[in-house]
Amino acid sequence: MPVKPLPPEDLEHILAHTRDLFPSLSGARIFITGGTGLFGHWLLESLLRANRELGLNIRATVLTRNPAAFRGRSPHIADDRAITLLQGDIRNFNFPAPPFTHILHAATDSSTRVVGAAPAWELSESILNGTRRVLHFARESGATRMLFTSSGAIYGRSSTLLRIAETTNTGPDPLLLSSAYDEAKRMAEHLCIAYSNDTVLEAVIARCFAFVGPHLPLDKHFAIGNFLSSAISGQPIHIKGDGTPRRSWLYMADLAIWLWTLLVRGEPNRAYNVGSDEGMSIAEAARLTASTLRPDLPIQIDGTPDLNNPLNSYVPSIDRARTELNLQVNIPLEEALRRTAAWHGYLATDWPVGNAVVN
Repeated sequence: MPVKPLPPEDLEHILAHTRDLFPSLSGARIFITGGTGLFGHWLLESLLRANRELGLNIRATVLTRNPAAFRGRSPHIADDRAITLLQGDIRNFNFPAPPFTHILHAATDSSTRVVGAAPAWELSESILNGTRRVLHFARESGATRMLFTSSGAIYGRSSTLLRIAETTNTGPDPLLLSSAYDEAKRMAEHLCIAYSNDTVLEAVIARCFAFVGPHLPLDKHFAIGNFLSSAISGQPIHIKGDGTPRRSWLYMADLAIWLWTLLVRGEPNRAYNVGSDEGMSIAEAARLTASTLRPDLPIQIDGTPDLNNPLNSYVPSIDRARTELNLQVNIPLEEALRRTAAWHGYLATDWPVGNAVVN
């Protein structure tokens, strides 16, 4: 069954904040990996909107293992004349005919890092060999700009810092199988920078943290997705831990703005944290979700906070992106929750008076 297109107000929001940079992509030929996933839907729909409204003649080739499945699920993207679907695996895909000008390497979304979903070595090899294959393609295709979507997990899964900066010198434990995704992303960053140093390719790194919005799975390991699922269905929110870890979430429309800006204007051989710096505890996020969408919803927290435990924080500092590229958190989390719930069919008429969606 086809999925719903993104809300028009979100596409308008993205274009309003990228109207001055999209013309620099006029006539571009972009190769996109991960185009059928969470990030990909937002990148492609916003690209097509800009392409039509600004007359840019941008063409995008999207790598996918199953073009027919994507076409059936997202015909509003796949059937656009600006889109070409290329069947293949990220690790060994056949190179499409050049030339290409830009590469968006967004394959391997974070849903693949669930422990037990696949062998750790398979996940690591997919990330590393896939990135290596994309870099080889960049050399053959003549592309000069590349954005690699890495992860804030390269700093480790928790920090005692309220906000993690790009200069933070921490990392995951390489001896833990659960670090497969994190370590592979670290090494993939290094491959991009090493390759950029020896070729004409300018690589920019986006270290992505946590996000919320349409297309985020509500039945996976994403805490905010689980909270939304409970609120929409009217089931109690259940937190198995003590609710004290600090997290933050950037709305997907803002994410798209950030990624397009990094592709066009990011400093080569430089990493930028991508996310919201407005951190809160998991328990606070659960309460905000309930108060925003269903105020009487019960919240169950199994654990009891231990004040002797160190801070567990996974919140980025975004000072670099803010000062160098003027990137901002435009849509607050409360509004992000409303828009996401509305996209899933939980309408404004279900909300308390005064909580209508603001476009």
